Amino acid sequence: MSVREDIEARLARIAAEDGALRSFIRVDADAARRAAAQADARRARGMTLGALDGVAFAVKDNLAVAGAPWTAGIAGRRGRIAVDTAVAVQRLLGAGAVLLGGLNMEEGALGAVTDNPTFGRCLNPLGEGLTPGGSSGGSAAAVAAGFVDLSLGTDTMGSVRIPAAYCGLYGLKPTAGLIPRAGLAYLSPTLDGIGPLARDAALIWPAVIALAGPDAGDPDARPAPRGWDVRPEISLRGVTLGRPSSLEDVALEPAVAEAFALACQAAEAAGARLVDVPTEGWDPGRARRGGLLLAEAEGAVALGDLREAEGALSPALSALLAYGAAASSARIVEALARLRAAAGAAHRALGRCDALILPTAPQRAFAHGAPIPADQADLTALANFAGLPAVALPAPAGDGGLPASVQLVGPAFGEARLTAWMEALARAL
Repeated sequence: MSVREDIEARLARIAAEDGALRSFIRVDADAARRAAAQADARRARGMTLGALDGVAFAVKDNLAVAGAPWTAGIAGRRGRIAVDTAVAVQRLLGAGAVLLGGLNMEEGALGAVTDNPTFGRCLNPLGEGLTPGGSSGGSAAAVAAGFVDLSLGTDTMGSVRIPAAYCGLYGLKPTAGLIPRAGLAYLSPTLDGIGPLARDAALIWPAVIALAGPDAGDPDARPAPRGWDVRPEISLRGVTLGRPSSLEDVALEPAVAEAFALACQAAEAAGARLVDVPTEGWDPGRARRGGLLLAEAEGAVALGDLREAEGALSPALSALLAYGAAASSARIVEALARLRAAAGAAHRALGRCDALILPTAPQRAFAHGAPIPADQADLTALANFAGLPAVALPAPAGDGGLPASVQLVGPAFGEARLTAWMEALARAL
């Protein structure tokens, strides 16, 4: 099948099916057709650009695409048209990937269910009425539905990995500073990162290679050390995986606990060594609450121009930002102390193992309208607080129902090894 034929089939599916799922905010069909024709022309000349050439992708709508609305899921941003394209999006386009449009998200990227008051409730293709997670819910739903092979989301305390978990996908939160953030509408400059989601584990590493690298437009971008991109064999033989002691403080859904135990057994059967590692200093719930306060306070600054504009923000988001804006300096300092303590615990634990292994979310996807668990990000936020890379991968649940998810957290700039181990564990599962 040609790229053009593939893209036409995807556009037709989106037109027929996404009215119910609401994963897209906009579809850029004409631009996608032009890019597909260019990919086919390269194929005809035997000059493909690599593993992502012709791959269909879409991006969370807090990432700018020149000439298109750049809403960040916010009513008050509907009229904003991006002048430049986000560097991360540019890099995927430069690798030959075909952009289909902008994806639905939690309003302002603050939340984890993607029930957007302006662009509609986004649904999980895995089950009727289920949330896809958030805040990158549209990024996960579009991939899970087969509309695209790859998407970009953003991850503040788990907003790539939680949707990946709920939708049975692979997702990566990168080392802080590895993937430039120029062209991202920030929620929390301290914690935000850009990362890919895919149904095929083998797409995550090529996406990282395309996305990574220094950028003068992002003052927080960090040069990766020499050799960071040398990938090992896709194997778990000789790898030491550490189970954090702080898992005892998180109440896991029974099916998630069973899936995690089975994943650990599968890793051992594939040659890994499992060890229990102390993570004193990391109180998952307390640290997550500190991270949320920081995101609310930074979000109040980032969205300061909209906070007094009538109808620009929903009452729910306005209340969260007002709470952050009202936080005293003492509370912010105390929250940062919690984050530093969690980060220190993660770094110390990684001194005893090659990577941490833990569930991604304490629960599986649940219905929109059900009570929202407060602990959704208890286990994902650790990597954000520590600036470390983390990958999420689906793990079959023992009850045969919705998938659970496991994550691996590794040392800074360890994406090459981490994604290889992710692929190895996926094969073992």
